[in-house]
Amino acid sequence: MTANSEFKAWRVEEKDGDYKGSEQTLNFSDLPDGEVLIRVCHSSLNYKDALSASGNKGVTRSFPHTPGIDAAGEVVESTTGKPAVGSQVIVTGYDLGMNTDGGFGEYIRVPAAWCVPMPSGWDTRTAMIYGTAGLTAGLCVQKLLRMGASPEQGKVAVSGASGAVGSVAVELLANLGFDVVAISGKADHADSLRDLGAGEVIGREALEEEKKPLLKPVFANAVDTVGGTPLAELLKQIQPGGSVSICGLVAGPQLPTTVLPFILRGVNLLGVDSVEIPLADKQAVWEKFSGEWKCPKTEASARDIGRGELDEALKAFLKGASAGKIVLDHSR
Repeated sequence: MTANSEFKAWRVEEKDGDYKGSEQTLNFSDLPDGEVLIRVCHSSLNYKDALSASGNKGVTRSFPHTPGIDAAGEVVESTTGKPAVGSQVIVTGYDLGMNTDGGFGEYIRVPAAWCVPMPSGWDTRTAMIYGTAGLTAGLCVQKLLRMGASPEQGKVAVSGASGAVGSVAVELLANLGFDVVAISGKADHADSLRDLGAGEVIGREALEEEKKPLLKPVFANAVDTVGGTPLAELLKQIQPGGSVSICGLVAGPQLPTTVLPFILRGVNLLGVDSVEIPLADKQAVWEKFSGEWKCPKTEASARDIGRGELDEALKAFLKGASAGKIVLDHSR
């Protein structure tokens, strides 16, 4: 392939302080340096992509820029020989889609150390149904399990349960035998959460701010995807010795709590990063999702869109109106 080979990408540009995304034609020479050139077949939509598309400088420093923190596709050039040309790979996290042009383009060029081999039995669409959101959900559940969480201990809560991370966590925990309480502000998604395996669905008012530093312990463990005040209220309701794995901040980065849940009940707060962790850790979770952690309901309910539908879908993320898994199919 030549440096002047053309491809399509959904690219965000800044003009007079306003950020707007549109489909554009780029050349390979527009891509950053890297050891591996990948033809992207599918990508996955995430909250961080919506932030990048809106011009959030905490995510993306300079524009024009191609978002897309997830990508799955075929290796077409490899200066290191590994991954091999013709092989299928998954790329998530690191700097992809943030300051390195991402999966909303038909091609990406990245370091070889960012590429995970496609698990056996998976294709690029299946991989992107899970994407960073699924990876994060898996890491959250894995941390709870490593802390000794078990179904016999009692109910496990999932906050932000209608979102991309929360919905996978609900199905995975239910499949593992846990009694899942899904917490969601979207009442119209209650039936879909029950279909995923939630034994109970409650509204976000269950995590509204209370003045008391501790509340009745209701949940043995929890996955929190929203942060802020809801996380603080969730911590007050965890049983002694229970754990909460956390991965999000849509409700805010501040944590207005006291030390009492930790020193009076021994609650464990477990931070989860899915971006900069070792490649082997990512691969281990992907292998589980392609095997014993398979989430068939999540896979069946995923929605596919084309590049022309990205703008509307990303704006829905910022409005809190997005639910479930959305996959970008470059062939649409």
